[in-house]
Amino acid sequence: MRHIWTSSELNGYVDFPYAKQVCAIRRETTHLVTNKFTVETVYGITSLESEVAAPRHLLAVSRGHWCIENRLHYVRDVTFDEDRCRIRRGSGAQVMASIRNLAVSILRLAGARYIPSALRSCARRNDEFVFRLIGIRL
Repeated sequence: MRHIWTSSELNGYVDFPYAKQVCAIRRETTHLVTNKFTVETVYGITSLESEVAAPRHLLAVSRGHWCIENRLHYVRDVTFDEDRCRIRRGSGAQVMASIRNLAVSILRLAGARYIPSALRSCARRNDEFVFRLIGIRL
């Protein structure tokens, strides 16, 4: 269960550029395995006015953020083991993150739902299949 409270009455008090609204989101969750109940409250500041971003819209934006986190960053962290990558000089880390994002995006566009098995499938197939994924015909 999620609850949200928003206010634009703190605009003069919040020292944050372009602040139009503040919000508090309370998340109540029950862990399926342990049956442990937790309550978490997070706070946010947005430059969107209340006429543009009603509480329901802000709640949807918050959930959408976690969708991205779970679909991309988790895959990069776990499947590509990005946290243990030793590339740190120059722009190497940013380039490798872009390559990983590209690989995940190509596999998702090709219909892959589970990235680890899609990567294994690409590794087992011939080069022609992989090139076809990026639009190159041999």
